[in-house]
Parts: sequence; structure tokens; C-alpha cells
Amino acid sequence: MSITQQYLLDAYRTRQLGEPAPPAPGRHDWQVVREWRDERQFRAVLAGRPARHRFRDALNRRRRPTRLPPAAGPRTPPPRS
Repeated sequence: MSITQQYLLDAYRTRQLGEPAPPAPGRHDWQVVREWRDERQFRAVLAGRPARHRFRDALNRRRRPTRLPPAAGPRTPPPRS
């Protein structure tokens, strides 16, 4: 059964019982994601780990090009003999 079918069945049952209809599917998804993220950050702080942007920082470290050591000066061709 899909989410939409379950929602329609629940809405039909609540209408028959005279109760308020349940919220539409997907209505509170972002709120759930925010609460989940906040919970993860809270648990990270309790465990003594950095709480923010760990995944983003790891991606940026991988994307950042490796730096080459600076050159010792302008290169001159060897003298011809």
C-alpha cells in the first residue's frame, strides 16, 4: 500500500468517526529532517565531536586540490656548450 492510499484510508476512517483528518503526507517532512539533524548534532556534542558540517568539510577536503611546494625561483635552461 502506498503512502497516498494509506492517507486516503485514514482520512475515510476519521471522517466516519467524526475525528479530525490526519495531516497530508509530506507536510511535516522538513520539520522531521531538522529535528533529526538537531538530535545528531546534540549527540555529537555529548560525545565530544565537532557538531556541524562534518560531512561538508570532508567533501571540501577531498575536492580541494593538493598544493605543490613553491618553486625555488625562475627556471633557466642549462648553458649550451
